[in-house]
Amino acid sequence: MRIIAGALGGRTFKTVEGPGYRPATSKVRAAIFSMLSSRGVIWEGLRVLDLFAGSGSLSFEALSRGAGEACLVEREPVAVNCLTSNISRLGLADRCHVAEDDVARFTRGRCYQPFDIIFVDPPYGQNRLLPTLKAVMRGGWLARGGYLLAEVEDLLRLDAASVHAELELETDRNYGQTRILLWHLPPNE
Repeated sequence: MRIIAGALGGRTFKTVEGPGYRPATSKVRAAIFSMLSSRGVIWEGLRVLDLFAGSGSLSFEALSRGAGEACLVEREPVAVNCLTSNISRLGLADRCHVAEDDVARFTRGRCYQPFDIIFVDPPYGQNRLLPTLKAVMRGGWLARGGYLLAEVEDLLRLDAASVHAELELETDRNYGQTRILLWHLPPNE
């Protein structure tokens, strides 16, 4: 897989193959970063949290575009090994941390340094999106003014507009079998 843009644009990284792994295609990644860019996201120095990180494609793209740091949460050892190898090959060890943990356990506590962008890409068919979003909001993981983006199966039944009282749904689009949902947490007034 290839990084689309930024300092690492054109560099390749390995992905994990097997049931349950579906790295974001370049078309979907381009759409995601276009959505965020059109909302004024300037990547320089941002903190990114990648839940159910898999191949890490979204984090690598964010880091390539200038994000200051990324935390990738993944529980499967084969994916963790792949992430660690890619981080080393791409020279991102100083800006990237892999947490080998289950997302539900990782987000159970309170976050004291919230993230500006959170990517959530749960395994299809396991109904993990809503509990994850609730844990993220309950624990203060998303910074005010930040964005939370979910990549889920296109047929997922979810009233995206009513996920959390403070989150504003900005986008709900399908790209083939992939549905992208983007929420914004408005800054305090």
